[in-house]
Amino acid sequence: MTEHLTIATSEADARAAEAVERHHAQMAGELALRAESLAAAARAARPDDVEEARLGLVRWCRDELVPHALAEESTMYRAAGEMREARLLVEAMLVEHQRIVGLVDGLGSTSEPVAAAALARALRELFESHLAKENDQVLPLLVASPDVSVAELLGGMHELLGGEGHEGHEGHEGEAAATGVREEAGCGSDGHACGCHEADAAGHPELDARTVPHAIRHATIFGALDAVRPGTGLVLVAPHDPLPLLAQLEQRDPGAFDVDYLDRGPDAWRLLLVRRG
Repeated sequence: MTEHLTIATSEADARAAEAVERHHAQMAGELALRAESLAAAARAARPDDVEEARLGLVRWCRDELVPHALAEESTMYRAAGEMREARLLVEAMLVEHQRIVGLVDGLGSTSEPVAAAALARALRELFESHLAKENDQVLPLLVASPDVSVAELLGGMHELLGGEGHEGHEGHEGEAAATGVREEAGCGSDGHACGCHEADAAGHPELDARTVPHAIRHATIFGALDAVRPGTGLVLVAPHDPLPLLAQLEQRDPGAFDVDYLDRGPDAWRLLLVRRG
């Protein structure tokens, strides 16, 4: 998903498009973490963990991802399909929805760990590519059209907009709050917020935030963190010390995560975030 400039015919449409993109980022983050967790369990030859991750991924897809796709078809795709310049694109997007549903069905029917991990990876890659086309091509066409009100088209649809209550804002206004969180957690002179999980980092899936566009980076990370179960976590790779993110996380889910700094730059910061039980 690339960053781009979207020209909208109204401020309401611009806000609606931004909300859809944030929801896309959250879904992509959660799917990435679930797919990585399944793959890590398969590599470690832990069949019980593979099965738990597979069933959780299938439930999430059927409860969140597939309803999202169907809601798009009845709103965004229907409106875009009436535009001559978007007709072929929409047809291709509908075919991708069929492929997504097929991959979800495959995950639901397989019991073989390697096959499940491969299907999850294929689903993640297809979904990320699909969202990029929606963000970069479908949404800009809709918001630029004087004949379409994206705000009215999507108004009140949870499947397309997601929950807007936890988003926060990008920026550095939360650095003081994040520092306070680190101090309360027992951050020592070595820069670790906890230190008790450092040796276990290899057992957690890794999310490299450096590959995520800045405008949707926090939403993507929160989407991944929402999928973390108590007692488990993820390794976050960031291009800088993510103090604003930690502040937002503490405001969003107070006391929910232990944070352990594994590496502190200069090219990347690696943190292990473990959800408390």
